[in-house]
Amino acid sequence: MLTEFRHVKQEGPPLRRRWFEGGGLELIVWQDEKGGLSGFQLCHQLADGPHALTWIPAAGFSHSRIDEGDSSPLRNETPVLEPGGAVPWAAIEASFAAEGTALEPGLREAVAARLAARH
Repeated sequence: MLTEFRHVKQEGPPLRRRWFEGGGLELIVWQDEKGGLSGFQLCHQLADGPHALTWIPAAGFSHSRIDEGDSSPLRNETPVLEPGGAVPWAAIEASFAAEGTALEPGLREAVAARLAARH
């Protein structure tokens, strides 16, 4: 079940960032001043490692593999997003439906609707 991290560092107005984690998923959402969905990133695991599905209204969806930047114990580099290949839509929607039950209904429905629309 996705639970919210408290005291998430904010990047400044007008958007508020919220971060949730649970069941192998991480959900980061950006909301406007009225609580409307302004974008989200849903991080999930695939066989070749962690991936991020990002939705931003102006650009639509992008799917990226996450290079976590920590391939050596001697270095801790910044994670970067790289091209991630095909989106496993059905698996992502099913995971979100199962893990997102604790989110407030408006947020859960907004993310689910955007995933279902896929554009």
